Amino acid sequence: MVDSGKPDLAAINRLDGAGFVVRFGGVFEHAAWVAERAHAHGPFASLDDLHAAMMRAVRAAPTETRIAFLNGHPELAGPEARARSMTADSASEQGSAGLDHMPAADAEAFDRLNAAYRRRFGFPFIIAVRGRARAEILAIFAERLRRTPGEEEQAALDEIALITRMRLDRLVGASG
Repeated sequence: MVDSGKPDLAAINRLDGAGFVVRFGGVFEHAAWVAERAHAHGPFASLDDLHAAMMRAVRAAPTETRIAFLNGHPELAGPEARARSMTADSASEQGSAGLDHMPAADAEAFDRLNAAYRRRFGFPFIIAVRGRARAEILAIFAERLRRTPGEEEQAALDEIALITRMRLDRLVGASG
């Protein structure tokens, strides 16, 4: 452990499977199975190596498992956000982009885009919102609606990679 109370890489590599899942099971939205599968590929030489093992677990999952995984993510500024029933990480991330309080016109735009996106692709729009303004997110949202389903699944997984790497960085000590 480093002084921050966050585990360093050596401490992570000493965790048994159950401890690893307790520590990292929430990194991927409602998908502790990702941590479980990744743990089998340790020990990890770096935080990059750990994250890569987690992303390989997601990408190697059968199509139906990946789609169910994508559907475990909340819509941006959607019903879960309004009901305040998202995970703490998702609520913080969406709040960082001001999606938790916005003008009615923007809320209506998100509702319209969320519905169109789900109809087209069968899962919610996923984007790493930290550091992005609401207008930028809306523009990217509209652009991604023009992609093919295969392109968009890959884009969603790439965004999940960005999101989960930021989450790991918050959980692991500096020497990790």
